[in-house]
Amino acid sequence: MTYRVVQWSTGNVGRHAIAGIDARPDLELAGVWVSNPAKVGRDAGDLAGLGRDLGVAATGDAEALLALRPDCVVYTSMADVRLMEAIDDLCRILRAGVNVVSSSPVFLQFPDGVVPAAMSDPVREAAAAGGASVFVNGIDPGFANDVLPLAVTGISERIEQVRCMEILNYNTYDQATVLFDIMGFGRPLDDAPMLLQPGVLTMAWGSVVRQIAAGLDVELDGITEWHTRLPAPETFAVSAGTIEKGTAAALRFEVRGMRGGEAVVVLEHVTRLRDDLAPDWPQPAGAGCYRVEVRGEPNYTVDLRLLGTDGDHNTAGLKATAMRLVNAVPAVVEAPPGLLTALDLPLIPGRGLL
Repeated sequence: MTYRVVQWSTGNVGRHAIAGIDARPDLELAGVWVSNPAKVGRDAGDLAGLGRDLGVAATGDAEALLALRPDCVVYTSMADVRLMEAIDDLCRILRAGVNVVSSSPVFLQFPDGVVPAAMSDPVREAAAAGGASVFVNGIDPGFANDVLPLAVTGISERIEQVRCMEILNYNTYDQATVLFDIMGFGRPLDDAPMLLQPGVLTMAWGSVVRQIAAGLDVELDGITEWHTRLPAPETFAVSAGTIEKGTAAALRFEVRGMRGGEAVVVLEHVTRLRDDLAPDWPQPAGAGCYRVEVRGEPNYTVDLRLLGTDGDHNTAGLKATAMRLVNAVPAVVEAPPGLLTALDLPLIPGRGLL
């Protein structure tokens, strides 16, 4: 069976999603939505950097794309600075009877106990009204801290703690809004950015902690947050801009699921803008990695190393996010209507990609 798919946005993740849709024999690219008027009319293959046309021109007319009655929309528009607008987008698509796989808003990966029901209920109601399904995922939050850790726990005799880590250098991540405005890199250490405002880390990654706990049938007492930052020893440049001496250049944080006074499920990020920063912090396997540690009997450490064919681990992370969504399209289309999580879906292999 062939599924007709619309790609919604063509930014850092969306352009890789177009390439992924084109790579799958069971998916057909039916349309592309763009927010930038300069992209309207351009071919999808051009926007994705494929070096060839795909015969699908981008449009800013959302209603026209929904009128095509595609089987699924791959939604990769940024939601970090437009949260309610992104929720409205998802509701609009779902009410039109179109399934969605989305990279945002990330708390919809597993919203129960993470955000107020008022933030997730409209999405569930829209899915019910349209008879459609929505699956929010990616690499992190996503595969690296839902399917991967839960699979490892399946070979445990006893579990004391599950820890999921992202250990990456973001120096080639060319997204200034995320890097500077949201994460606070290049800003004074006493200036708390959006990400480090109280409760924001839990909103962003509490879904990870809650879903792992649910998969292990564990009831948490609550979730706590912790973070620390280190300054740049001198001024240096990254792809997204300049990091001045003394401003934030390394960030480490944890979102901790607590039970009985112990952190039993932990999401940890170790983010540097140079490899030589914070040498005493956890180091990656390879150029960058996602690490799962299961402490108990026995103890397990699994490193998922990332590297794009261009030699950049950040490219691999963007592709992994896109392909987690694209490869899930058939399973999501065939699933019952509603807000789906990784606990609801079967194993999703790369069918047809070999």
